[in-house]
Amino acid sequence: MFDSPTSTDHTLEIDGRAVPLRVRRNIRARRLILRIDEDTGGAVVTIPSRTSVQDGVNMAKRKAAWIAEQLKRRSQPLAFVDGLHLPMMGQTLVVRHEVGRSRTRRREDEIVVSGGLEHLPRRLTDWLKAQARAEFTTRAHEKADRLQVRVAGISVRDTTSRWGSCSARGQLNFSWRLVLAPDYVLDYVVAHEVAHLVHHNHSADFWTLTNSLTDHMYQAKTWLKAHGRDLHRYGGV
Repeated sequence: MFDSPTSTDHTLEIDGRAVPLRVRRNIRARRLILRIDEDTGGAVVTIPSRTSVQDGVNMAKRKAAWIAEQLKRRSQPLAFVDGLHLPMMGQTLVVRHEVGRSRTRRREDEIVVSGGLEHLPRRLTDWLKAQARAEFTTRAHEKADRLQVRVAGISVRDTTSRWGSCSARGQLNFSWRLVLAPDYVLDYVVAHEVAHLVHHNHSADFWTLTNSLTDHMYQAKTWLKAHGRDLHRYGGV
């Protein structure tokens, strides 16, 4: 049997891009299995106990074209259209267009958008921003009250470089796209920015305070690192 770590990390060069590759050993595996690694945005190969790590790497190299195609599919924009399956706060909702309705609203596992079909992208975006603002406002003020600090104001933006920010005057800014992430991820970002009302840095005390304001802080940070870029696919053309 090969004496090697349970998991080893490598890098593949595919179409000029460095793609993370993880090779995992599983004593129950009967063959080599290749799949996309949702944690890293790369690939993972599972190998049996008597297979060398290099065999796993070689398999991934042979399947480079397949890996590239799978990663490409995951990066393609998803337009706001009738029938789109849209993630929201940990659930998946289906976008439905209905003529004659007066407003956009949620109906069980659907988001019903009214008006002309050509206005659906804008109306859906406006509705999502409103839902996001409501979540940010409620959670930020609740957490700020716990710390006995004041939130000067809340704004909702569509930023690409950061999910949230806190100004020196206590203005909190958030990306509306966080409403497309799981609930605990949005909650973590709110806690992060509220904690900045007390600590204007990323010191150990800051992280301790952030952790006290939300559940699953570490899982949320990991999720954003692995999947955050996917939130910007929605609403594309």
